[in-house]
Amino acid sequence: MSNLKSAMLAATALGLGGPALAEYPDRPVSFVVPFPPGDLEDVLTRMIAEDFQSKYGVAAAVVNRPSEGGPFPGAAGVAAAPADGYSIGSFVVDVPVVGPEIGVPGLNPNPFEPLGIFLTYPFVLATGADQPFSTMEELAAHSQSNPQLLGHFGAFLLPTQASFAAANLLGFEWGGEASSGALDCNSLASGDFDVINTTIQLLLPCIDNVKILAAITETPISVVPDAPTLASVVPELNISLWNGLFVHKDTPADVREKIIASAQETVTSARAQELAAQTGAIVYWMNAEDAKARIASDIAVSGVIEEMLGE
Repeated sequence: MSNLKSAMLAATALGLGGPALAEYPDRPVSFVVPFPPGDLEDVLTRMIAEDFQSKYGVAAAVVNRPSEGGPFPGAAGVAAAPADGYSIGSFVVDVPVVGPEIGVPGLNPNPFEPLGIFLTYPFVLATGADQPFSTMEELAAHSQSNPQLLGHFGAFLLPTQASFAAANLLGFEWGGEASSGALDCNSLASGDFDVINTTIQLLLPCIDNVKILAAITETPISVVPDAPTLASVVPELNISLWNGLFVHKDTPADVREKIIASAQETVTSARAQELAAQTGAIVYWMNAEDAKARIASDIAVSGVIEEMLGE
């Protein structure tokens, strides 16, 4: 064998015989948020993108893709992108739990796997301080003769669905329900609603004038630590509205590891935890395996709620 041929074979064996594969990331990365800018998931995802850019030295930015179809069209766009880690989804629970169930094109079957969950929205059921009930059980008893009007952000949202199901399981009926774009201190003070399903952030200015009946979260909310979770009252309803990072199932493991390493550093940082303290949001890092288990549990609970509500 000639010396030239021997050198070529050696180079091939060492991986030097062809063009070297670029190490991820070597070009701009997009974090896709399928909602308008400004909400908690958008703010935290921007922090994640900023830290990713600093850590790896490539441009990284949030791309907002809101739609009348909710989060599903934006998520389907991520599913259609190459599975190379350059298009990362920042998605609410509805994408993996509801999208495949209702047959959203591009999301059925579910094309994604979670990298981790990093945010639980601090949804609560709240009422005015002057109401004669302070717990979900007392609300149920009071509602037998005084049906209460519920305000919420939309009947399709999981926290709203859980509120409907809670009434069913506790043996009472809401006197009525309606969606509203603003559910805050004024909503209760004005008498527009008797009980509202909103986020604790909107109630912080009047927190001393409201009662938190239940937190629709996995764990208590830091700013109202004594408020019970809904699941502690009604165990069948262990569900919440959370947000996580997702990539296509075919994304390489080493790429996933780099995204996870950066995102985990961000959400456990002082500035992310300061945002949590200011808003009542629950900001943390749940790893991929635990996130998969959480999704499986949410699918099961969602099925229970759907059957209960006859949908």
